[in-house]
Amino acid sequence: MTQPATTPAPAAPTAGTLAFTKGHGTHNDFVLVADPEGALDLRPEQVRRLADRRGGVGGDGVIRLAPTAALARAGERAAQEALEQEPGAVWFMDYRNADGSVAEMCGNGVRVFAAFAEQLGLADLTTGPLSLGTRAGVKRVTKEPGGWYAVDMGAWFLPAGDVAVAQGYDAAVAVRGWSQPRPALSVDLGNPHTVVALSSVEELDGLDLGRAPEVAPVPPHGTNVELVVPLGEEDGPDGPVGRLRMRVHERGVGETPSCGTGACAAALAVRTWQGGSSGAGAPDTWRVEVPGGEVRVRVLDGGTVELAGPAELVYSGELTL
Repeated sequence: MTQPATTPAPAAPTAGTLAFTKGHGTHNDFVLVADPEGALDLRPEQVRRLADRRGGVGGDGVIRLAPTAALARAGERAAQEALEQEPGAVWFMDYRNADGSVAEMCGNGVRVFAAFAEQLGLADLTTGPLSLGTRAGVKRVTKEPGGWYAVDMGAWFLPAGDVAVAQGYDAAVAVRGWSQPRPALSVDLGNPHTVVALSSVEELDGLDLGRAPEVAPVPPHGTNVELVVPLGEEDGPDGPVGRLRMRVHERGVGETPSCGTGACAAALAVRTWQGGSSGAGAPDTWRVEVPGGEVRVRVLDGGTVELAGPAELVYSGELTL
């Protein structure tokens, strides 16, 4: 097993090979490719090959690090908007699902992207936040003293608005083994989520997520489905901290050990169920347990939310295309 690279890997394939790094955030894992010149065109079949756990490297998705300006010149609208929003967003996170489809962003992936940029010497989070472009807007990453990465995930909202707050739901989800669909709440964090509350950890652990849950009405661009069990509250240094446990089925991937935006959506849904649209009386900080570990979600002033958790780069190598 080779060690993580300390200089930017070559972007364009050389003699049929592509340099990569494998990383994960709470076991939500990714194949990372450095493209510092913005010269690499990753085709869907190449993404599927990279993400293939038997025929490739294996991962829940593929992340390409590329210059925001180069993507903007190539017509990537999200990159153009990122530079308009934040001229200092030098690097862009081009995220693809394991099935080759293009995705807006990934909360765990943003943290791993930041660790990758640090490893390559393209960012120094000891001097301040890293601003990076994504298809869900500019994200700002800071590094905490304990080594966790915290990401301001930006604005969130409930697509169905006050109606969903009043009812507590705006969709229905059916999971294999259930006798009937259950009510669910839609939450948007730049990518779509549908959250269902369960009554016990035992029920959560026994779910069969080998097949994608069915969501009605059918979301136009698909959705990630989070199944959550609230675990109560505990005292924290800055006030009460909510706890919950979650499993997730990601669109274009299947069940994954963790989902960063999904953890945010789960916490925001439970907070809404407890305290309405303002979260009155509910905690603003949540510890979210996922099969791959634990992350922290914090509701910030101004209608944004922060995600914090670990990021680890495991190894680097070359794949023959």
